[in-house]
Amino acid sequence: MKKIFLFLIAAAIAVPSLNAQSKFSLFKKKQKPEVTDTAIAGVNRVLETFDLLNKYYVVDPNTDGLSETAIRAMLTSLDPHSVYIPAKDVQRTNEALQGNFEGVGISFTIFNDTICVSEVIAGGPAEKVGILSGDKFLHIDGILATGDSAKQPFVFRHLRGKKGTEVVVDMLRERDTLTFHITRDRIPINSVEVAFMEDDSIGYISLLRFARTSVSEFRKALNDLKKQGLKSLILDLRGNTGGFLDIACGMANEFISPNRLLVYQEGRAQKRQDFKSVYSGSFRKGDLVVLIDENTASASEIVSGAVQDWDRGTLIGRRTFGKGLVQRMFELKDGSQVRITTARYYTPSGRCIQKPYAKGTADYNNELSNRYKHGELFSVDSIHFPDSLKYKTYGGRTVYGGGGIMPDLFIPLDTTPASKYYQACRRKGVLNQFPQYYADRHRNDTLAADFETFLRNYDQLHIDSLFDAFAAEKGVYRDSIKETATDSIVRFNDHFLSLQVKALVADRLFGRGHYYRIMKEEDKFYQAALVELRKKNRK
Repeated sequence: MKKIFLFLIAAAIAVPSLNAQSKFSLFKKKQKPEVTDTAIAGVNRVLETFDLLNKYYVVDPNTDGLSETAIRAMLTSLDPHSVYIPAKDVQRTNEALQGNFEGVGISFTIFNDTICVSEVIAGGPAEKVGILSGDKFLHIDGILATGDSAKQPFVFRHLRGKKGTEVVVDMLRERDTLTFHITRDRIPINSVEVAFMEDDSIGYISLLRFARTSVSEFRKALNDLKKQGLKSLILDLRGNTGGFLDIACGMANEFISPNRLLVYQEGRAQKRQDFKSVYSGSFRKGDLVVLIDENTASASEIVSGAVQDWDRGTLIGRRTFGKGLVQRMFELKDGSQVRITTARYYTPSGRCIQKPYAKGTADYNNELSNRYKHGELFSVDSIHFPDSLKYKTYGGRTVYGGGGIMPDLFIPLDTTPASKYYQACRRKGVLNQFPQYYADRHRNDTLAADFETFLRNYDQLHIDSLFDAFAAEKGVYRDSIKETATDSIVRFNDHFLSLQVKALVADRLFGRGHYYRIMKEEDKFYQAALVELRKKNRK
């Protein structure tokens, strides 16, 4: 027992070397912090307690479970982002940041207790054997894949697996049953969700995460848009919860002139470490707007802060999450990991990105709901920063620290009430089920042969009336619902519902990314960005 916990304590205070592969993550060698008498006494108390439990507890204690509980309790008492990851969860936890996983290469939805293929990843194992969007799973390795089995964990458990292993699936395509032998392979997880041109000069790129492939994906998307005439860019970081530090610096480097500070970090055991722009960026000239919101965090805040502090572009949206703690991963001998906060991030002007967490994890986790209650998401006037948190950008503009990045142009949360019909459709699952239902029956429709054809012929497809008929089959009747909202709100809700149905059907027919190309019409962030960029172009 003592050996187990001596190892755990030693692993938690050791400082392993980093396998840095980027110019942005070269750390200077640090002195190990001294282990004080107080720390030794604390460790001994823990060991004595476990020794007593091992000797005298009424039944044999679950030592493995106790060790996990002890580690979790220690980390939770420090800050909200220092965490323990059991060995069985490490791979899946890291997948989103590594930029790939091993599996068959599909996206799926679950409709009427059936697992439906919504997208086949180009070049992946499923595409190579001939699986198509709209195919439905009947069996996976002989196991029934419908009914009670049609759950996300079932799909992940049976389709993901080591590269080179085989999985046999029976699929229903219209009325035919087809069997496919799929050899699992490494599947990329894309960071760039969608990229397109709004007009002859303004382009849009949405970045979902900061993974190993993010910068190269961004450059490819940007180069494709430049070929179409891009001069101004909207970079969408809303909902991007971050990722690797060096990738964040690599992304900021695409916009910021050489040899300028992008971010620095500093902590008790780590002296200040600066990260600067180093090589030619792909978009250092041209107007830039970055979209942010309360779910923009960590690496996204590094990029946003650098763009704002160097007056490189305009930030539009709402105050970001405020996650500015540096975690380092320490691997334990059993394959589990502890991620420990070692420093804080600061923007070039000196602003600390991290929001306060001294009141405890529960208060920290409720901070976004508190913003809602206090009115911050609705009015910029409800946000107050003391003068002690005042900083200056490169061009002399005033910005504030204290947690998160405040945008240059505030966009309030939309509070337009949903119509009763809209609410009923969501409550009954009609809005989620209809797009798959329609796609299954019209995937080969010549009026929707591709996205552009779909847009041109949309009125002839009569999707709105088909949606109402589908809703009625589910017990939601538009004509029987009496709306209490004003006529203008009802009209807006009808328009928004129609637009959302159109976008969701396009998403099912043509793949991810097409949803937003339609919904941008009602996206206040996006529309504000267009106004900002067109205003600059007129100057």
